[in-house]
Amino acid sequence: MIFELLFWISFGLVVHTYILYPISLSLVSKRKNSIYPADVKFTKEDLPYVSILIAAYNEEKVISDKILTIIQDDYPKDKMEILVGSDNSSDSTNAILKNLENEYKIIRFFEFKERRGKPGIINLLVEKALGEFIILTDANVMFSPGTSYELIKYFKHPLVGLVDANMHASSENKKGISIQEQTYISREVQIKYLEGYCWGTMMGPFGGCYAIRKELFEKVPQTFLVDDFYINLKVLEKKHYSLNNLDAIVYEDISNEFMEEFRRKVRISAGNFQNLVHFKKMLIPPWKPVAYSFISHKVIRWLSPFFLLITLATNVKLAYISNFYLVLLCLQVLFYLIPLTDYLLRKFNLHIVFLRFITHFINMNLALLMGFFKYLKGIKSNVWEPTARNQ
Repeated sequence: MIFELLFWISFGLVVHTYILYPISLSLVSKRKNSIYPADVKFTKEDLPYVSILIAAYNEEKVISDKILTIIQDDYPKDKMEILVGSDNSSDSTNAILKNLENEYKIIRFFEFKERRGKPGIINLLVEKALGEFIILTDANVMFSPGTSYELIKYFKHPLVGLVDANMHASSENKKGISIQEQTYISREVQIKYLEGYCWGTMMGPFGGCYAIRKELFEKVPQTFLVDDFYINLKVLEKKHYSLNNLDAIVYEDISNEFMEEFRRKVRISAGNFQNLVHFKKMLIPPWKPVAYSFISHKVIRWLSPFFLLITLATNVKLAYISNFYLVLLCLQVLFYLIPLTDYLLRKFNLHIVFLRFITHFINMNLALLMGFFKYLKGIKSNVWEPTARNQ
């Protein structure tokens, strides 16, 4: 029966992207050595010159601390430069950066008089960078001692093209979604690490901090919203490895507000569909590691809202002919009512972490769905307002 087939295919695809694919990565990683030799790495004596790039917009609360975490890192300062582009900031960001530039000679500050968006600033800073390797990092992402070295060391291997950091939350609060966000990020980091370990096919860095060979960087199109994934896929397209180094630890004060994070995920979702259309040729043949990672980790995940809707709609039809499917329908309805339950409990200052995880999952898929329609309407600019954090 067609409805039954659609139900199980849709349900199976959601299970695959969230459960079976991570399990398959774990099994493969236990049966093979890393795709890149871990002993082929720069020593601290032969480190290359590196350019650290920051696109900043109204970052007066964090920019000084961010610069200082880089300065205090143990990467040799005679082999490092920090380039900061202010995207027409209207607060005291520019004044702070001018003072820091005067104090530290490795800082090069560029003040832009009109909004260009993060990708536009990065495109311009890369042109001015002197380093053979580039670290792209956000103003609110703080380095730990050794971050720069850990991001750069594996570039000794000529096929390593991009290295991602290990993102940690600097604060969590059960009253919002920061616990759920950090759990999601930690799980994604592990999946990305295993993709890099098994095949060198890590699917997208967390844009807050990652490193790339300058020669592999390609300018991000003006209307693209998700620059880090575009840059990453270009590296894979050129047959270089993309990987995550769990020892390259950075800290980010993640959002705790439902609507702020929802707005960010809608924007990212729209950008995801831009990248999907642009890199559709990389989905073929689907059994190759790059395509398998792309389809399993990203494409099915991005299309999950549609699979969930198909699962629900076909379940309604099947419930009329089978008690088994009637029970499944009741379970689905209860599942989708959990965000309402969670909302009502919050009104009484009751925060049940488990329920919040389900709310987070449903909200994430709703954001994916809205982002798809935002993409269909057309995207004319990649200039957007940064997500409010918990500083």
